[in-house]
Amino acid sequence: MSTHPYQDSRLSIAQRVSDLLERMTLPEKIAQMSSHWLILSADGNHRIRTDPFCQTVTTADIESMLRTGVGQITRPLGTHPVNPKDGVRALNALQKFLVEETRLGIPAIAHEECLTGLMVKGATLFPSALNYGSTWNPDLIEAVGQEIRKEAKQVGCHQGLAPVLDVSRDVRWGRTEETMGEDPYLVGVLATRYVRGLQGEKHELLATLKHYVAHSFSEGARNHAPVHLGFKELNDIFMLPFEMAVKQANAGSVMPAYHDIDNEPCHSSRLLLTEILRDQWGFDGLVVADYAGINLLYTHHGVAMDQAEAAALAFDAGLDIELPGYECAQQLPQAVDRGQISEEKINEIVARILTEKFRLGLFENPYADENRVSLQSDSARHLAKEVALQSVVLLENKGILPLDLSKQPKVAVIGPTADDQLAMFSGYSFPVHLIVANLQEERVQYAKTPLEALREHFGGANVRYAKGCDILTERNTAAPVFPGDVDSDRAAGLTRTSPISRDTSQIPEAIACASQSDVAIVFVGDLAGLFQTGTVGEGSDTDSLRLPGAQQQLLRAVLATGTPTIIVVTSGRPYALNGLEDQAAAVLMAFQPGQEGAEAIADLLTGKACPSGRLVVSIPKSVGAVPYYYNHKLKSAGTPIAYHFGSKYCFGYGLSYTRFDYNGLKIEQDSVNIDDGTIALSFTLENKGAREGCEVVQVYVRDVYASLVRPVKELKAFQRVALRPGQRAVVRFSIPVDMLNFTNMDHQRTVEAGEFEIMVGASSSDIKLKGNVIVVGENRVLGRHWRMESQSQVEL
Repeated sequence: MSTHPYQDSRLSIAQRVSDLLERMTLPEKIAQMSSHWLILSADGNHRIRTDPFCQTVTTADIESMLRTGVGQITRPLGTHPVNPKDGVRALNALQKFLVEETRLGIPAIAHEECLTGLMVKGATLFPSALNYGSTWNPDLIEAVGQEIRKEAKQVGCHQGLAPVLDVSRDVRWGRTEETMGEDPYLVGVLATRYVRGLQGEKHELLATLKHYVAHSFSEGARNHAPVHLGFKELNDIFMLPFEMAVKQANAGSVMPAYHDIDNEPCHSSRLLLTEILRDQWGFDGLVVADYAGINLLYTHHGVAMDQAEAAALAFDAGLDIELPGYECAQQLPQAVDRGQISEEKINEIVARILTEKFRLGLFENPYADENRVSLQSDSARHLAKEVALQSVVLLENKGILPLDLSKQPKVAVIGPTADDQLAMFSGYSFPVHLIVANLQEERVQYAKTPLEALREHFGGANVRYAKGCDILTERNTAAPVFPGDVDSDRAAGLTRTSPISRDTSQIPEAIACASQSDVAIVFVGDLAGLFQTGTVGEGSDTDSLRLPGAQQQLLRAVLATGTPTIIVVTSGRPYALNGLEDQAAAVLMAFQPGQEGAEAIADLLTGKACPSGRLVVSIPKSVGAVPYYYNHKLKSAGTPIAYHFGSKYCFGYGLSYTRFDYNGLKIEQDSVNIDDGTIALSFTLENKGAREGCEVVQVYVRDVYASLVRPVKELKAFQRVALRPGQRAVVRFSIPVDMLNFTNMDHQRTVEAGEFEIMVGASSSDIKLKGNVIVVGENRVLGRHWRMESQSQVEL
């Protein structure tokens, strides 16, 4: 059989792309800019998946639809419960058709969700992104990315729709659980490592940075709502993590966000998608639409008169592929005829798509080996537990923890999340994602529950259980997803009945359970679920920071028994306990700790491990304090300082079973050069307690005087330090002067000369050591390549 130059792997990618592009018809090019969401079958009898949310186009003639090729296949194994081996066999059948039955034989990129593990049946269920952040451990998160890559490649996945780089700003937002915290630098460092792990040194898989940009600062913390930001704050806070992951990890893909910023939708922003991302940062990967993001330009934002114009706007702005379907891309011929987009622009886009397919080696290796699928390795499960162990944050401990197993205490395990395995998972985990699609699997054991783990640790005879209350009465999948799903004239006055349970009838049983025990462990929090199928998650936003339903009454009743009470919060956002935390013997914040989370919690409660997680989202005093974040401006507190302002537990906070002393801060130079200077500092850290522990050391900087208003402090360096009892370490940090930059009036990253306060501490509010340094020289604008990360060293 004769071969064409594009099929010759000895040629350069540029040569192969050029040859293939010249052979393509306009319909074949547009097909590469599209995706298909199918229910795949190994016999080739695939079905198209429809969804009122993001894919409404249907056809009975799927084979004809595929004849021109396709750019991507949407979640081939993650759409529904399918045995991974069977799923790979079905995906291979589709690829075989594309390779052998289409004119040009171009394979498809298969993408899956993978934020908290590959989102397919049987894959490892890692803790939430909030847990990732709370470890403050970049190496650990890179290892998570590596394990997810191994599982993804086994099932034929080429692109993972993760990580989420949104910087948390208002914890009422349902997608808070998907973020890695409220600090842009910490998010940027962890995202960079995750991308490196997910893509690998050989760029084997495409990571997808999302949601570009500022999705997390929506109006009222409501999903898809507009964002009100000037460019300076947008760049300093929300764009920084994306810039770091693009420049330092060579991220393969970026996904724009649904909202508009200052009236311009992200999906049609040439400024964001081309001028900044490609021209200024040098990004050379693929920009893929968030599901239905192009169509929303027409149906919701109202900036396009129809789907053809919506497609033209998005692709002309810098988008490359429509996900999850093709309902707008298929209208591109009409947009070309109208002059709304040129064939030259389409050629430019398709060249990028083909380049990525050649980079991934798809033409040489389009298939996965169904006989080599083996998910949930021992190393993956161990890593999932380690993330859980390092991320649980001890908020309060009045001497009760760790519990002494040798005394065989009688333990009351209480609460609506104590025996619910789904309470361990975030919305972007496979079992929770099935809820919104009405595809729940009955009686499937995904994870051990806290009750099961504690019975194993304490002995079944020593553990009593009472649920106390429910969180949800039902998992309703019929909620309106978009404002457009409700008639606009009555949307503002729409009344819906919340499925959150207010029933208190189970509380007396919990009171009796606690009264008969030596200690009560009460598990409270929320349940992840998309679009109001849960109390947290995408589209499950809140108007309150009170625990959902009757949980506050349950806690109050158990505390009133006088039995020492430990509160464990499993949730995708922080909640204000309104003073009950002061009455508790201990409080732990576990977030959504994944499939090994119950074991990790039990180990921490019983002292097999020492808590070392630190908060990456502040816990506001009340809902009246939000949006609240540690790196606010001085005047954020109001004048006079508002009584409700601030945080009960601040960013960076977390207790241990030991204590640490900080001493002897040394800043090597009083002044550093603005052009290439580095702020070098050191101090001594000592474990003064009776057991081994891990401290998360944090360095903050305050710009004392600047041409524009600056935050009260900003994280610039951090390091986990594990020490034995009595052990000391010298901790050294080097902070490049470049990292003192902010966005100037001309929208450029600039570093100004002047005085900077250096603060070393155990949290953003627990500052142990302070010093000052002067940056000298002429103010300068940073170029494309600037030093984005600090360095640390621990000398034992």
